[in-house]
Amino acid sequence: MVKLNFKSLTGLASAAVVAGGVLATGGAAQADTINIRIASGHPPTVVYAGLMKSFFQTELKKAVEAKTDHTVNFIEGYSGSIVKVFDTFEGVQNGVVDIGGFCYCFEASKLPMHAFQIMLPFGTMDPVQSVAAAADIYEQFPSLAERFQGFDQTLLAIIGDGGYNLGTNFEWKTLDDLKGHKILGAGLNLNWMSQAGVGIVPVTDGLPGWYQKIKTGVAEGGIMFPSAWGKTFGLWEVGKYYTTIGFGSITWHALNVNNRFWASLPAEVKPIIQEVAKRY
Repeated sequence: MVKLNFKSLTGLASAAVVAGGVLATGGAAQADTINIRIASGHPPTVVYAGLMKSFFQTELKKAVEAKTDHTVNFIEGYSGSIVKVFDTFEGVQNGVVDIGGFCYCFEASKLPMHAFQIMLPFGTMDPVQSVAAAADIYEQFPSLAERFQGFDQTLLAIIGDGGYNLGTNFEWKTLDDLKGHKILGAGLNLNWMSQAGVGIVPVTDGLPGWYQKIKTGVAEGGIMFPSAWGKTFGLWEVGKYYTTIGFGSITWHALNVNNRFWASLPAEVKPIIQEVAKRY
């Protein structure tokens, strides 16, 4: 069993870990090339996906090749090139990718309890505190991590986002001004407004499609953290009004590894993966 590591990404999110596929088989002393299919539906400009590429891949390759006779080769699938934001979880389950970073928001029916922080908005806006609080819950309730085993994968890390606010392409001053407007969200976080009786028209979509939807009028704004509204996705270009609401920093992303893939790894490589993960 892989030890879970709960750390926050500097300034915005937290991330961790992970692993790859063995190209050649053999004993622990035999040198293999380890192919790692690592993917996310989000581009590396999103913090957690970016650190998968810039930190985890770099440090894992360096550590494995320094401490063993194995070499590491990454097969990258960022920006939805292998799996989209809506099907990364299933991609890991089916072995399409060895490890995937994804949001629980797209798996409400399969992971109904994992987005528990969504049910408690207006908490901390600090992702470090958010991840720490979520980690405590995972420690108290092991069933949260154990549930992934039923989908042939193992939770390696939970990941927090920067605090959520509201961006729009129109100016507003009171809640009444929002009534009837089409607001994007990742699913469950739309409840913060729709169930509060604000009267919005909820629109669910993954972040990569937001720019075009706001530009074409399919939506008029969205609930999002600052980095995505800024230069990461350039949403400010189509929605110049970004209002600090303080919905909270939500820890509802994860990095998971396919169980069959993990079992195929050389024994001496697994603790190296765990050691690299601790440095997130």
